[in-house]
Amino acid sequence: MTTAEFDPVSFKQMQRANWNAISAGWESCSHDFETGGAPVTARLLELAGVRAGHRVLDIGSGTGEPALSAAAVVGPSGSVTGIDLAPDMIARARERGRGAGNVEFVVGDVESLEFPAASFDAVLSRWGLMFAVDHVETFRELARVLVPGGLLAAAVWAAPGSEVPMMSLGFQVIARRLELPPPAPGAPGPFSMGDPETVGAELTKAGFSDVEVTAFRVPFVLESPQRFIEFNKVVIPPGLKTMLRERFGSADDPATWAAVGAAVEPYRRPEGTVALTSKALLLRAVAPIG
Repeated sequence: MTTAEFDPVSFKQMQRANWNAISAGWESCSHDFETGGAPVTARLLELAGVRAGHRVLDIGSGTGEPALSAAAVVGPSGSVTGIDLAPDMIARARERGRGAGNVEFVVGDVESLEFPAASFDAVLSRWGLMFAVDHVETFRELARVLVPGGLLAAAVWAAPGSEVPMMSLGFQVIARRLELPPPAPGAPGPFSMGDPETVGAELTKAGFSDVEVTAFRVPFVLESPQRFIEFNKVVIPPGLKTMLRERFGSADDPATWAAVGAAVEPYRRPEGTVALTSKALLLRAVAPIG
């Protein structure tokens, strides 16, 4: 992929606009997402060794996790800062964190953090790093803001997307309906850190040591195929909704959403719930000491 083919500034502007647009929908589906998200948060806190008194940075907080869970662990003697590129996501995180004196949420970009060196004992991220344009430089920036020997613990989606039905099935159906081309190779996106050997090498190149990359089965469970349809309706980017409207006359095109519901039938349990167990990679790495 050449520079002419990819404009990082435009990409980040689009990301900000998309996440702002879906912030309300994302919050409305938080219960569905947290069936899988909460176990990942718990494991990240363990991997980072988060404890009372720690200063923690959460990258890509969205509507507040895992920052809020970390705040409960570090207690009043610690502090948590959550950053996200999208102001509307941050506004919702601030509302959820209202009254907690040890957590703050700010708009920020992981690739240009406005924190002094050695500001944090631990850095967490739950599915927020994959959208970074330059992986190695991003990891270097995280190493910079960590204290020497501080810990990074992050979850990213595994590749290929077929390993992650919760996040890929609906988009795959819509992409086929719209006859969209595949994403450009090497572009940042949900699965751009999905190869364990590559992401491990990127962490090492950035200066981290004791790098560990392990698979984690994320246990997403939705109450029905209809709930999966509702989840996708509120989290797809506005650009796709516009394309559905132009192609089929409505973003609520019945045939499209029936196809999305049909896509999860193979994952349906006898009692009717939908088990969309998805594969994540958990990254753990130690910041340089000297």
